[in-house]
Amino acid sequence: MKRVAVWFALFIAVMICGAHQQAAFAATAVEIDRDVDAALEKLYAKNPAAKVLAEGAKGILVFPSIVKGGLIVGGQYGEGALRIDGKTDGYYNTGAVSYGLQAGAQSFGYALFFMTDEALEYLKKSNGWEFGSGPSIVIVDEGLAKSMTTTTLKSNIYEYFFDQKGLMAGLGLQGTKITRINK
Repeated sequence: MKRVAVWFALFIAVMICGAHQQAAFAATAVEIDRDVDAALEKLYAKNPAAKVLAEGAKGILVFPSIVKGGLIVGGQYGEGALRIDGKTDGYYNTGAVSYGLQAGAQSFGYALFFMTDEALEYLKKSNGWEFGSGPSIVIVDEGLAKSMTTTTLKSNIYEYFFDQKGLMAGLGLQGTKITRINK
């Protein structure tokens, strides 16, 4: 079992290093915008509360497809766009490395709804934003989404996960970073 874990950890490390060298194969701005449009359309159709959030949000950062995989050591990567008033204001990538009891592979998307100017400015001015080091984030699950109204919105940032495919199970430590990129 140790051998398998070591080989898989090496595979993940090579994949993560290779992701940085794939700039020539990364999605174009047009492709990212198209995917963000489709992701938001699906999200609003499935979760009407997300549409309520969008109406009051100062900005929405959407990652339409993030790929995650791991066995003991894991990684994930995806690209997305920040929308302000329905228009793309910039492109971002998100990456994470994790370690712990985990196995599997999946893809998913997520959207961050920035409800205040301060939270949005923090994203724009930070040089690589790490979860846990910035404004607080509320993850919206089905129960919270049902009780959401414009008067119950009290956090700086709300996060929706969507379009999950595959199977990933685990318990471990993860560090996630969001960085502005040029497209």
